[in-house]
Amino acid sequence: MTADTKPVWGLSAAHLVTDLYSPVLPAILPLLIAEQGYSFFLAGLIVTVYNLTSSFVQPLVGWVFDTRGFAVHIGTSVAISAFFISIVGLLNNYYLVLASVAVAALGHAFFHPSALGTVSRLTRDASRGRITSYFVIGGNLGYAIGPICAGVAVGLMGLPGLVILAVPGIAIAAVLRRILPAPDRDAVPETPVPAARPSYRAIVLLVAASGLRAWAIFGSVAYLPTVLTLRGIDLVTANLLVSGMLMFGVVGQVVGGTLSDRYGRKEFTIIGLVAAIPPFAVFLTTGGIVSIAALMVFGFILWSTFAVTVAMAHEIAPGNVGLVSGLMLGLAVGVGGMGVAATGWIADMTTLTLGLMTIPLAIALAIPLFLAVPYPWKSLLRGRLPSRG
Repeated sequence: MTADTKPVWGLSAAHLVTDLYSPVLPAILPLLIAEQGYSFFLAGLIVTVYNLTSSFVQPLVGWVFDTRGFAVHIGTSVAISAFFISIVGLLNNYYLVLASVAVAALGHAFFHPSALGTVSRLTRDASRGRITSYFVIGGNLGYAIGPICAGVAVGLMGLPGLVILAVPGIAIAAVLRRILPAPDRDAVPETPVPAARPSYRAIVLLVAASGLRAWAIFGSVAYLPTVLTLRGIDLVTANLLVSGMLMFGVVGQVVGGTLSDRYGRKEFTIIGLVAAIPPFAVFLTTGGIVSIAALMVFGFILWSTFAVTVAMAHEIAPGNVGLVSGLMLGLAVGVGGMGVAATGWIADMTTLTLGLMTIPLAIALAIPLFLAVPYPWKSLLRGRLPSRG
């Protein structure tokens, strides 16, 4: 356990603010489709551009953090995300929308690798799953609040009302600039680089499997508001339900991280992914309270594996925590973002329900990849992390 978790909780709070703007785009997709005439594919591509931009920048930021101690001030990253996401509702040109979300993604990318790398360097392996979940749930809370904020803003004023969201973001960014010191390499605890090289095979398998899981996560968040509105639910209520699913995911993160410390990260990840498929199938094939309850269970289970696999990555490559953080929260998420567009394309060609069947398929494909990661079983098999991949 860390001697003092206050720095972790502080970074978690900043994570909340940063990720508040990430789910705004999926939340307004129904309006973009209805008012701007975008197809499911073009609407999904907006989310894809955001995720891909962030995905390619984050590993680079993480590498520079590991080797140079570089970090962009949290206040600056929040301001960038707040401003460029909030002006999307004012833009009528599709290409300007894509450009704006790409710049917003840079603010998102600057924060994660250095912050998560710092969390890893403050944490011991025995409690790594739980402590990592403390940081991750800040982002989950922001991700859960974002659709509510977006739904209220556009519900009151339509797409132009999205600009209201810039006010709290920029105000909080100004506060962060005042109360947080400028990034300083000396303030980042050093982690000795191990003599043995990290297992590159393990990292590749972990990132690939996490990318498939990210497809399921972001595909569900992107299109669930549309599914729910097609069922006769108003947009504000639909976004509240998606936020509810994400809030269940927050609880799942802490439960998953804690259980993985005790019973094993690989064990928990496999069981969690297998268990996530049935409730999503129930959501798609039923209606009413049963369908909504299944959606909440799905969010709890699927998100519960996220911090666990990030902790796995840090243990596999303890000397490159910034880089692997960028790969897990950047590249893997970007791969998942590409899946969002693929889901939209299938929905355009068939139906939205059939398109959403790609979500349990992605989870199923991730399971054998996680099984193949050369990482020790804790409950089933005792062993050491492999030194080479």
